[in-house]
Amino acid sequence: MSTISNMPESIRKILNRSTASACRRKSLVRCISVVLLLLAASGATQARALSLKLDSIAEWGKFPRFCVNTYRWGSNFFNSYDSTYVEGSGKLFNVKSHVESWTDTYDFRFQNGSRMDMLSHPTTSLGFYLTYMAVSVGYDMNMGRLFGGESRARQKFNFQFNCSLFAVDYYFIHNDVGTTIRSITTNNESEKLNLDFSGIDTRMWGVDLYYFFNHKHYSQAAAFAYSKIQKRSSGSPYAGLSFWGQDYKFDFQELADIKDPDTPISWNYKYNVKNKNYAFKVGYGYNWVFKPGFALCVSEAPSIGIRVGYINNPNDKRTTLSLINRARLSLVYNHKKRWFFGFVGNFDANLIYDKEHTLISNNLTFDFSAGYRFNIW
Repeated sequence: MSTISNMPESIRKILNRSTASACRRKSLVRCISVVLLLLAASGATQARALSLKLDSIAEWGKFPRFCVNTYRWGSNFFNSYDSTYVEGSGKLFNVKSHVESWTDTYDFRFQNGSRMDMLSHPTTSLGFYLTYMAVSVGYDMNMGRLFGGESRARQKFNFQFNCSLFAVDYYFIHNDVGTTIRSITTNNESEKLNLDFSGIDTRMWGVDLYYFFNHKHYSQAAAFAYSKIQKRSSGSPYAGLSFWGQDYKFDFQELADIKDPDTPISWNYKYNVKNKNYAFKVGYGYNWVFKPGFALCVSEAPSIGIRVGYINNPNDKRTTLSLINRARLSLVYNHKKRWFFGFVGNFDANLIYDKEHTLISNNLTFDFSAGYRFNIW
């Protein structure tokens, strides 16, 4: 203090002004800090007050209330079950990963008595799926392609909608790498073979829509989408519409010098099919709950309708009878309603024919899934 008092008057004034300015800056910083803390506390309070629960949304105004009431009506009308047989998991979402293996067969039968049987190379894919209530979307990655193997694909994008009243399925199948010819029959003599055949490129897509008649007691979503839980055994007949298209290309020229399959002369070693199909589907599904948490489902659905397209000649489009059959098997285990594990098998059989040949093509898939149910609001 004695040192400051001995300073000249001009220097003391400068020091006093600096000290006062520093004090004002500290006060300003403290004030800003207090304001920020108050704003943060206010924001946290508002965040806690914001809720996405239906009752809270209904309080936002007339239109949100109308939307909530409409949603509740739709949920009750389209997705209500008898709780003795089917119950929800208590979670709106589930996420799952699955490994799927698939193969297909092609059985050619010619009018001249010859026959050729093919089996495609098995393929395995890895998929990830997200389900919100009745809607499920997912993406499959070809494991062979990831490790530099075959460039085949199945169901790269998949969509499903399942509620108590009805279901919608979309599927896509593609084989562009080849098959193995297992046998060729000519002149009533069958020869067993193991002959690689690469001249193949087949694509098939489809959409199925169907209604469940016993929808209060039977849940297909419990067996194939894992969004519901079947508590007691029950089954249901169902009916609906199927739409699917095919684009098949076979080039048998590479076999001409190895083993002549005796295809019709008019084919000139080429077989091309492109069509669209419109059919009526009827079927039956049954969920057997043989132990709490376990359910075994069997489903069978033939479809009959019309096919519009051509065989080998694009200028000769015709309308013919169309037939396809789809059988499904599912085994599901639910652990405390959150974790679930499932095994699903699908078998599709399809018929293409004209006066020169009949082709029976089959697709067989097996997949194992593991998933978890959760809520985010």
